[in-house]
Amino acid sequence: MDNSSNSLDLYAKVEDLLGVKEVSPRLYAHYLLLLQTIDFDTLLDVGCGSGNFLFKMQKALKIPQVKGIDLSPIMVDKAIQLGIDAESIDLCKLDTKYDVITAVFDMLNYLNPKALNSFLLSIKDHLNDGGVFLCDINTLYGFENVAVGSFIVDDDKRFLTVDSDYENGEYISEFTLFERENRCYNKSQETIRQYYHTVDDLVRYSNLELVITNDINLYEFDEADKTFVVLKKI
Repeated sequence: MDNSSNSLDLYAKVEDLLGVKEVSPRLYAHYLLLLQTIDFDTLLDVGCGSGNFLFKMQKALKIPQVKGIDLSPIMVDKAIQLGIDAESIDLCKLDTKYDVITAVFDMLNYLNPKALNSFLLSIKDHLNDGGVFLCDINTLYGFENVAVGSFIVDDDKRFLTVDSDYENGEYISEFTLFERENRCYNKSQETIRQYYHTVDDLVRYSNLELVITNDINLYEFDEADKTFVVLKKI
């Protein structure tokens, strides 16, 4: 993964300011509807973040075994606080296979093409035969028309600016965070990168069979800003 642990930890500190929680239910609904149609006992969420997705799925489906992994220890701590079995570990270091693996809300877009190729091959290795991989990716419209521009938000203790641009398949966001400590503010600044991928890329890199693709319009613009994808290990 290109993004450093520092940039991931900074994102973890400000995720609640970015409106992710408000639109997540629309995205989660696609995962829930699909998961309700299959029989499975084990689910791994890669890039589990604060654990909200796993918490919602477990509450709705009573899955026998769920696990979340994330490279940000800050996010993993939040997931553990929700009662999720979560660990800060790279996927390739796990030795367990699962019936279902998920990668939710931009997770794949944080990987450059080379990293995505390796990641998806690892996904295949960690799926049981007949297992499915559920994910979503940003559309080109989403990158070019929804995500670019400047964003400023604050609360009682934080002031955040985000400046984003998209060019030549790469989306770059400059995060600048000021955190209040007593009468002073501590400044953190990181660059977070995302990359445009197509459904064909996912199929080619993973050697998994394409089952479903659905367009998703999270932000109610003219076109879909995300694509929901289901791949299966035959």
